[in-house]
Amino acid sequence: MTKKILLLGSGELGKEFVIAAKRLGQYVIACDAYEGAPAMQVADEHEVFSMLDGDALEAVVAKHNPDIIVPEIEAIRTERLYGFEEQGIQVVPSAKAVNYTMNRKAIRDLAAKELGLKTAKYFYAKSLDELREAADKVGFPCVVKPLMSSSGKGQSLVKSADELEQAWTYGCEGSRGDIKELIIEEFIRFDSEITLLTVTQQNGPTRFCAPIGHVQKSGDYRESFQPAPIRPDHLAEAQRMAAKVTEALTGAGIWGVEFFLSNENGVYFSELSPRPHDTGMVTLAGTQCLNEFELHARAVLGLPIPEIEQYRMGASAVILSPIASKEQPRYRGMEEAVTEADTDIRIFGKPYTKLNRRMGVVVCNAPNGSDMDALRDKCKAAAAKVEVY
Repeated sequence: MTKKILLLGSGELGKEFVIAAKRLGQYVIACDAYEGAPAMQVADEHEVFSMLDGDALEAVVAKHNPDIIVPEIEAIRTERLYGFEEQGIQVVPSAKAVNYTMNRKAIRDLAAKELGLKTAKYFYAKSLDELREAADKVGFPCVVKPLMSSSGKGQSLVKSADELEQAWTYGCEGSRGDIKELIIEEFIRFDSEITLLTVTQQNGPTRFCAPIGHVQKSGDYRESFQPAPIRPDHLAEAQRMAAKVTEALTGAGIWGVEFFLSNENGVYFSELSPRPHDTGMVTLAGTQCLNEFELHARAVLGLPIPEIEQYRMGASAVILSPIASKEQPRYRGMEEAVTEADTDIRIFGKPYTKLNRRMGVVVCNAPNGSDMDALRDKCKAAAAKVEVY
């Protein structure tokens, strides 16, 4: 049962996956573009190289001959994964899933055109002129994003035509890889948004975690909470959509499927990540029987997941860096942050800081039926006590 796993991307989510995999007796090689990335600190071996360099990626695969490849970031020469799959290497969830979801164009066309899921109206633009033409069709406000990015990079809410040029420049600068094409979307006036963690299994039914609510700033996750309040009919529709799109993409693993919820217009499919989701760090608070990283490890290895039971409510709040420095970061206020019961902290171990970079997270839990607003406030207050310097 021991497998050799090549992890492509070694940030905080990758680190928690490695911990889950090691607890199941697996051997992990963590890869990233810089030395000392979080997952490298807990893996058996590591490699430092640009995963956008297809030849370098193939060389690392040939060197280690892994049983399983687990992509954890977008900046990968993903088309090479098809070749590895043909060689008999398991790609998580599948080469098709990674290729489609790493590119907003592929996943949006699959969801809207092939599967018929409800999405925002959208167009693509390869130039500023095309962006202006698309904005005329979509109207204002609208949302402009790179086809390939993460953590909200390059994303703009555009309120007037005067802002389109800035949105084009920002979107291209925030694009990962060599794709210089943007997607422009109708702005959905939603009442709430959720992440529905969805687990597909090799030999079992698709499972769903309790929905996770989240707050974003500049497109990047700041806090999350579970379970998010949701109408039963909206939850059933979100689960139907999530099952349909993950089945089409094929493979086993955990998926972060994002939805907009409108009391007036129903459920809109937004985006999908074929891996543990940053908002899912709330599951580290012990909200359910297995956290999202343990669920991912089980699904990857073909271990059964009989059910996903929710034990308690949870909240998470990120710890951001107020500075940019190549020096090893230090932390103070951790003692004050965890003085209250049912509060925990994770420092990611990133070797340097950037302005507003996520450096850690605080998680809190409470019995089911507690005051969620109070729990969220408690978690945010604890995270605010931790200073990165």
